[in-house]
Amino acid sequence: MALDDILLEAEEKMMKTEEVVQHEFAGVRTGKASAGLVENIQVEVYGSMMRIRELAGITIPEPRLIMIQPWDASTLHPIEKAIQKCNLGLNPAIDKKFIRIVLPELSQERRMEFSKIVRKMVEDGRVAIRHVRRDTMEHLKKESKNGGVTEEELETAEKAAQKLTDQYIAKLDLHLAHKEKEIMTV
Repeated sequence: MALDDILLEAEEKMMKTEEVVQHEFAGVRTGKASAGLVENIQVEVYGSMMRIRELAGITIPEPRLIMIQPWDASTLHPIEKAIQKCNLGLNPAIDKKFIRIVLPELSQERRMEFSKIVRKMVEDGRVAIRHVRRDTMEHLKKESKNGGVTEEELETAEKAAQKLTDQYIAKLDLHLAHKEKEIMTV
């Protein structure tokens, strides 16, 4: 395997890690409503577990209101129970064929909790990126031992891997700063 291919594979994995962290951020509540808050909540219906987004339409008619309209009326109560169990501090109310969730104002304590949760997500992302770097370095050294790669080429590839790592960790830090600002904005 060529050194460039190893580095491309590493970059791909780091990019996926960044996407995962951003997707997890969608589930963390800020001061305004977002479909990402509830779309991945698991609901027990039809004898299996399904996500709310697979069972209903989710709309945001107002900045602090989430409306969920199940496609099958029989899933209304299971969806409500799943939202109550998920520990997001949301209080769903059934309104005919809809579930209405009015988001209360976030207290300063709750904002700090969400901020800690987001920092933990980013730290997990950093660790994953560092694991990719470690695996890449091992792969590069193995390739060098197999021959066909000079010391200089190996050193250049290792520097490129470190540069990629720094680049993706900086991106995660940028996402963190943006999300924390969003959470703390009243």
